[in-house]
Amino acid sequence: MQLFKRNKDTPFLTLIFLIAAIWNLIGAAFGYFNTEFTFQQIFNRELNDPLFYQVYHGTWGTTLVFFLGYLMVAWNPIKHTGVAFIGGIGKLFFAIAELRLYLSGLADPLILIIVIGDFVFCILFVYYFVQLYRQKVFII
Repeated sequence: MQLFKRNKDTPFLTLIFLIAAIWNLIGAAFGYFNTEFTFQQIFNRELNDPLFYQVYHGTWGTTLVFFLGYLMVAWNPIKHTGVAFIGGIGKLFFAIAELRLYLSGLADPLILIIVIGDFVFCILFVYYFVQLYRQKVFII
């Protein structure tokens, strides 16, 4: 069936999104499934406000959803450009927000792992779109 056909012509692009999926899964494993511990490690304070808990937990839930999205892109990088585009924008704005938390003194330097990792993926996603553009692939 054509709908589920895997694109095998772009192994490096597949690898980028497979690694992005694993990156998100690792983050979500900590943040979504062990929310209080992750908050404590990153912000050096307890997560005892129910509203903050829901917002923080939900942020990691989005990360978990994009794990699945990046797996889709890895399966067929030519077909799922929209997921990659939205994911790249999300990574960029999330990294900027996390960097601002660090620069304002609200977050531990541990947060820089997330910031640097997501900025690296932003660069790789730009590479992905440049490669698609060069191949004259319709983007989004």
